[in-house]
Amino acid sequence: MTPELWWMTWTAILAGSLWVPYIVGINTAQPNTWPEGTDPFVTPMDPNLQRPWVRRAFRAHLNLLEQFLPMLALVLIAHAAGVSNTVTIWATGLFFGLRVLHAVGMITGVARMPARPLIFVAGWLCILAVAGAILMGA
Repeated sequence: MTPELWWMTWTAILAGSLWVPYIVGINTAQPNTWPEGTDPFVTPMDPNLQRPWVRRAFRAHLNLLEQFLPMLALVLIAHAAGVSNTVTIWATGLFFGLRVLHAVGMITGVARMPARPLIFVAGWLCILAVAGAILMGA
């Protein structure tokens, strides 16, 4: 397994697990916080009506999915094209670290402006680095 695929495996595990804090938050909400007539097992509650950390957990999960798909696609393209170098290895490792940092910072509320957007942009730059390595290697 290449280092890039190794890092994407860990990122996939993170993406596949980041729903857990959100579901824990929803299931620990006080019953009186649900809108009247709403059955949480039939209609999921609007995330914006949840406690702040639960709302942030939902957003952290969606945010990771937004960046993970293009990064994974590029890593698989690079793998198929035989492109693996220092740039792709560092970009995928850094990407994973940034996504962990973003998720923890977002859910806890520690990562505030401008930290969250800077982490997101740094992740985007990792995506561009892998894309550049593919295009330069092609």
